[in-house]
Amino acid sequence: MSAPMFDTDSEDELPPGWEERVTLEGKVFYANHGTKATQWEHPGSGKKKIVKGDLPFGWERKVSNDGTVFYVDHINSRTTFTDPRLAFAEEVKKSKYDFRQKFDGSSTALQVIQGRDLSGKYAIVTGSNTGIGFETARTLALHGATVILACRNITAATECKEAILKERPFANVEVMNLDLASLRSVYTFAEAYRSKQWPLHLLILNAGVFGLPYTATEDDLETTFQVNHLSHFYLTKLLKDVLVSSQPGRVIVVSSESHRATDLTVENISMDKLSPGKAKYSDLWAYNQSKLCNILFAVQLNKLLGPKGVVCNSLHPGNLMSSSLMRNWWLYKLLAFVARPFTKNMQQGAATTIYCAVSPDLGDCGGLYFNNCCRCEPSTAAQDSQLAQKLWDVSEQILASKTPTEEMKGI
Repeated sequence: MSAPMFDTDSEDELPPGWEERVTLEGKVFYANHGTKATQWEHPGSGKKKIVKGDLPFGWERKVSNDGTVFYVDHINSRTTFTDPRLAFAEEVKKSKYDFRQKFDGSSTALQVIQGRDLSGKYAIVTGSNTGIGFETARTLALHGATVILACRNITAATECKEAILKERPFANVEVMNLDLASLRSVYTFAEAYRSKQWPLHLLILNAGVFGLPYTATEDDLETTFQVNHLSHFYLTKLLKDVLVSSQPGRVIVVSSESHRATDLTVENISMDKLSPGKAKYSDLWAYNQSKLCNILFAVQLNKLLGPKGVVCNSLHPGNLMSSSLMRNWWLYKLLAFVARPFTKNMQQGAATTIYCAVSPDLGDCGGLYFNNCCRCEPSTAAQDSQLAQKLWDVSEQILASKTPTEEMKGI
């Protein structure tokens, strides 16, 4: 079922080329004869309907030889393809998770945020000195938010800040050092942020590495695991109180469709599995596993902070985009170059992040996974609540073994 985007003069009026139909179970759906697409939501109002009860007196439902359903009014001797009960169809009460798709894979971040005023809002964007992270930060800053570029490369981040200020001289952009390959750096960043007594409304965990040969961080952990998951986990824990005191707030975790190609389970998850040694290391496998960790972390975090006014969602930004994420693997750089005409640009890649950050529909909706600005179903493992809890517990244990007691702040 696809979801087209268009405007109509009336919410209840069907656009040209659309037809209202009813399934055998009485569910109303809408067919677009031009695109051959169907959907459950009314294309004007976005509402769902259902018909109940028997056909009116004198009416009969029939099926032609080619399978077409039609209705016969024996009293007035006429036939129609429209179910006569549609006039009395009841609207299905929508869940807060049942929201209408307004954007898609071709939408840009600036289109998604159009009309939104983020003045007074504070946002941290990790890895915002390049690619999708930069476009995310730029988009938020252009619409009034105070944006903190949390980056390891201060020189590049400063250049990004200057680029944003050149475009909008009165934008509020700050640069702060954050090296996710160092738990000490994460702690120092969090303490520096807290000392400024700024609120925090948006924590966007965007930074990541991909395709690294085996390397260990200064904390003696495998780099992909620490940068992509554990350090973001630690950062969120350290800033939890600021997020809650600033609520409503949102945490957005940039994951990937690559999360589907993993073998992480409740039975095999452990420190050695998450942060393997060189002999058991695979760069692609490590990346895929870290992206599954991102979604599981988002689900568990939302379970804990959602009731406190801070919702958390995860997302996939796009496939094979030519960004600095590919810098460590020549094959993917080549694939991204070849695929560039058919993939998203950086503004389109940032669109789903911005959608999760600012959409009014998601103000109280968390624990979800998005792709192309639309909610979608992640892998079975990503929906395993026991695995999410176990990942949280193991992550806590690793942090406890790698950081001083006074640096551990619980959620």
